[in-house]
Amino acid sequence: MKNQCLFLLLAFGLSFFSCKNKEAEQLKGEIQLKDDQITQLQQQVNHLQTTNGSLLDRMSDLSIVSKAGAESIQKSLESLSQQYDFIQNLTEKVQSKDSLNLALVMNLKRSLSDVNDDDIQVEVRGGVVYVSISDKMLFRSGSAKLSSQARDVLSKIASVINDHEQLDVLVEGHTDDVPMSNSCMDDNWDLSVKRATSVVRTLANDYYVAPERMTAAGRSEYLPQADNDSESGRSLNRRTEIVITPKLDQFFKLLEAPGIEG
Repeated sequence: MKNQCLFLLLAFGLSFFSCKNKEAEQLKGEIQLKDDQITQLQQQVNHLQTTNGSLLDRMSDLSIVSKAGAESIQKSLESLSQQYDFIQNLTEKVQSKDSLNLALVMNLKRSLSDVNDDDIQVEVRGGVVYVSISDKMLFRSGSAKLSSQARDVLSKIASVINDHEQLDVLVEGHTDDVPMSNSCMDDNWDLSVKRATSVVRTLANDYYVAPERMTAAGRSEYLPQADNDSESGRSLNRRTEIVITPKLDQFFKLLEAPGIEG
């Protein structure tokens, strides 16, 4: 009887420990599963953190691009504004110059109203004022010496020129294509230059036009107004032109665009 009781106690003990082992193994498995889940969650957290950092970097890059783009647009707008102001200013000055030319032409025509229109013409060409005077009004044939009639005309022109000190004066001598040579002139080039010089010298010495405002030039036969095949055409080509222009330095300054940053 005693042995039987011991056997039962031993069996119960083995059964009890067997159950405990199973529970421990089950708990161990559950713990391992939880550890695996935790590892997976940690990996997901790490992935999300990496993704979030990448997104933040991209957002930062986009912010920089956006800022650079905004600065570029601002510079472009400033450049357009400067160009618009330049064009508007240029337009105003061109309109002012046109108004000045109109007033200059009217003053010249008024001063020369008693002169035959066939001998002197006043007009605007290419934005500048031309006074074209026939050679018979200024010079004898083949000569660069001014006549008394020429001095009267030049004094009236000088009076108007002196009222517009902001303008320069170009005097051009022109001839026909008939070859000429004498003791005083070598050829038509020589004649055209000396006639222009004679007019410039008279305007400066006798009528007080500032010499630094004037230029003398000879065009010879190479800028005709008419065909040289007829006497009337050759007569038109023998002329002296007084070209009244804006001062070149001011003119080129007018055309300068403002400094624009790219």
